[in-house]
Amino acid sequence: MNVTVERVGNDATLKITLPAEEVNKGYKKAVAKIAGQVNIPGFRKGKAPRNVIEMHYGKEAVKQEAFELVANQCYTQALEQEKLIPVSDPKVEESVFEENKDMELTIKVTLKPEVKLGDYKELHVEKEAVEVTDEAVEEQVQGLRNRHAKMVEAEEGAVIEKGDFAIIDFAGTVDGEPFSGGEGKGYPLEVGSNSFIPGFEDQLVGLKKGDSTDVDVTFPEEYFVKELAGKQAIFKVNVQDVKRKELPELTDEYVAANSDCKTVEELRASYKERMQKAAENNAKIAYEKALIDLAVANAEFEVPEIMIEDRITQMIDEMRMSLETRKLSLEQYMQYSGIDMEQLRERQHDAAVENVKTDLVLDAVAKAENIQVSMEDVDSELSAIASQHGATLEDVKKIIKANGTMGLLLANILRRKAAHVIIDSAK
Repeated sequence: MNVTVERVGNDATLKITLPAEEVNKGYKKAVAKIAGQVNIPGFRKGKAPRNVIEMHYGKEAVKQEAFELVANQCYTQALEQEKLIPVSDPKVEESVFEENKDMELTIKVTLKPEVKLGDYKELHVEKEAVEVTDEAVEEQVQGLRNRHAKMVEAEEGAVIEKGDFAIIDFAGTVDGEPFSGGEGKGYPLEVGSNSFIPGFEDQLVGLKKGDSTDVDVTFPEEYFVKELAGKQAIFKVNVQDVKRKELPELTDEYVAANSDCKTVEELRASYKERMQKAAENNAKIAYEKALIDLAVANAEFEVPEIMIEDRITQMIDEMRMSLETRKLSLEQYMQYSGIDMEQLRERQHDAAVENVKTDLVLDAVAKAENIQVSMEDVDSELSAIASQHGATLEDVKKIIKANGTMGLLLANILRRKAAHVIIDSAK
């Protein structure tokens, strides 16, 4: 077999020639394969001669089977011989395939980009210094009190403020016509929660119990009900009542009864310690990402569109599985969000580009540094997965084998080790 490769960017044309005797072997294999799969009266399976098979199924069927066997084998061998990594399905552009003749095959395929690495060691980015303020801690303390707040009626004549609950009756119309879901009675709306259409809650501020008003709003352009998206609506609103939160008094007794701490000061110290650790961890993640982003920016390569589209599909599949764990289908999510599959894919595009670029650069770093994945690395990763999901190591191994995701697991380990080369060498 002879192979020549013409590469333009990430697109390659493979020209393959194969001697006639190898083509003839392909025909024999095709006849044997078909004979072993079909039942022909008068012959045991696998024993029918070629002329009988061609009479029943046609010479073209034998030729097609032979071509697929030979072409697939040649393509696989050509990739291995030329050390090519495809990222798209091969497309046969032209071929000469006849018994007793040399085969001539032209295949076009998109290849994994050849990344020209720039600087990826001893990089420098600023690492954010983080310090949790007393104000931020106090917000957490108030959050605990809010979770145990009681709703009480506001004093007589009190006007609605942000944070109050307005008990309202409302009826909405668009172009003078009522619409589905636009009416409610005795609805408890927390003013300032932004749970209603933008602008609705602001127009209730200053009203008091017994007041009525017309609320004029416009539905967002991306509202999940397409018939209402971008439409102006008028809601006739009546304020039945105004209620306010009554927060529990912040005492040592309250803290002891509603947290793992015994005193108010201990609670504040506990919140501050946890918040500081979380802030430092987030800063570390951001710092490491900035280093890898810089290494990606320093590299030169072009990303094939097919890799981006494949990554978008993978991200949407992951989103589907995540939604299903919450008893929600992807179709329901799109309906609630007011988007279709095309819009969903478009939303994922930029993140997919970033993910693919990062993976390609980390793969190139792993190759440049001759990084290997050991069995100890694999066992450690599998043990971590098992611990995270409360499963046994054997269960995880069975699931990965059944799903055919061992290759992805190995790639992730390799890329993580490559990322540490960038991170650990940073200034």
